[in-house]
Amino acid sequence: MATQILIPTPLRVYTNNQDTVEAEGSTVGELLANMTNEYTELRKHLYSEEGTLRSFVNIYLNDDDIRYLEKEKTPVTSEDTISIVPSVAGGRSL
Repeated sequence: MATQILIPTPLRVYTNNQDTVEAEGSTVGELLANMTNEYTELRKHLYSEEGTLRSFVNIYLNDDDIRYLEKEKTPVTSEDTISIVPSVAGGRSL
């Protein structure tokens, strides 16, 4: 069962400029692993060297942050949509 993953603009360069990709898996972690096996350059932008999701990367299952569900063990179906939302930092303070 393939689940749709929405790719944010800054990361599309690593998915051949696709704004959505599909991956197989029954959990968020399996989906992300399968996606990063296909798009290998994307892995270093989502995961630390220790293999954990980077703290500034937010993953949503439909409208719910997976940190408040079962994290990477959160179950998914082909009807779900995963969104990758990197935190944006910087700017100018007043």
